[in-house]
Amino acid sequence: MTEEYTDPIWQTIREEVERDAEQEPVLASFLYDVVLSNSTLENALSDHLAGKLESPTIRALTLRDLFHEAFSNDSTIRRALREDISAVCDRDPACSGYSKILLYYKGYHGLQSYRAAHYYWNAGRKSLALYLQSRMSEVFGMDIHPAARIGCGILMDHATSIVIGETAIVEDNVSMLHEVTLGGTGKETGDRHPIVRKDVLIAAGAKIFGNVEIGEGAKIGGGAVVLNDVPPHTTAVGVPAVIVGHTLHEHPALEMDHRIDETEE
Repeated sequence: MTEEYTDPIWQTIREEVERDAEQEPVLASFLYDVVLSNSTLENALSDHLAGKLESPTIRALTLRDLFHEAFSNDSTIRRALREDISAVCDRDPACSGYSKILLYYKGYHGLQSYRAAHYYWNAGRKSLALYLQSRMSEVFGMDIHPAARIGCGILMDHATSIVIGETAIVEDNVSMLHEVTLGGTGKETGDRHPIVRKDVLIAAGAKIFGNVEIGEGAKIGGGAVVLNDVPPHTTAVGVPAVIVGHTLHEHPALEMDHRIDETEE
């Protein structure tokens, strides 16, 4: 039995795309090329990202092979591809299926491009990794350094202007919206970027600077500027950010509730 029929997410993507091709014939060729002509999620994603990121420097066929190598050789990436797509489907009410994420969600595209760049960074091919970072920034409007360490089950909603620095760490099941920055202060060396523990929710426009730790299950409000550690299961808001209380939910990243309830304050 082939992987096509043993991978539930991939099988669902194919079924969704077959229906879409029937309903919208003008997209049938596109849907066939990206999804139905491929046998695995890794192959489809490699083709799709290569088409988006190709340039006169590296053409799509070469990029496809580079992405396929990273996705096929690293079991951690293969797991992340699926946990990330599930995270988006579970947490984004605008999402109507796995196939829409694969085809159209640039936050997912940028995150998986980062994963390939991270693979090549760790393999010692740092110039290639930095090239992929540059193209990802140009095409998707996201700037993630290939040395950053990012876990699985990540939602980058909308994703425009997300910036994640070289020594940043993002653990599993984190949700962040557009214009989030995990940056340095510009003066530090070494470990100079934030550590974001699991289940953290970071709202749109939040900026977290320096080697600070955002504790497990914390929530960072929209537009906040965080310069100090945030304890687990607390909410930080404002400029500069201050702790206003404990979160209402144990897993804010999964609940995606951005309100600051009176009981939090």
